[in-house]
Amino acid sequence: MELNRLLLLTSFLLHVKEGHARPMGPICDNRLIQKYIGEAKDMEKRVSECQALPALSCPVVLPLVDFNMRQWKNKSDEIKRREILCNLVLLVGAVTEAQGQVSQECGAGQLSQLYRHASSFLLLLQTFGWEEGPWEPGCSPRSIEQTHVTEIFLTYRQLVQGKLRFFFHNLAKDSCD
Repeated sequence: MELNRLLLLTSFLLHVKEGHARPMGPICDNRLIQKYIGEAKDMEKRVSECQALPALSCPVVLPLVDFNMRQWKNKSDEIKRREILCNLVLLVGAVTEAQGQVSQECGAGQLSQLYRHASSFLLLLQTFGWEEGPWEPGCSPRSIEQTHVTEIFLTYRQLVQGKLRFFFHNLAKDSCD
């Protein structure tokens, strides 16, 4: 396991409350989710600075991660988690497809970093025990085809800054002292 993924997993595990199988770190410590948002912004900025990054020859399918706050608040935590997982599955798939098409060193390096970050969130949300059992694939989130690598990074940032941040904030109300 790569050092970044190991550190992220360790951070989550160190913050698991006794008797709960939920990761408390990003939930109870707002600094962690802010760190992840900052990293997403940094990756998005760095990929936009890559010189002459070509359009993808084969479009990738990205999740549409926008949401209505009123509707989001009315969903159960489990429904929110499953929706985020669906978005992450589609996003990780898009990153993998883009990696096969981008040979430029700058773009390829940024895609590898994005893959590690998104995969880590995916793994963590899949493996921690939740009330309704483990997540099983088979979802169909709203999506769009894109040919610009920068759109992949934008989608990831929006997902972390939006749904993930509000998901963790909502869990904090119930889980943190």
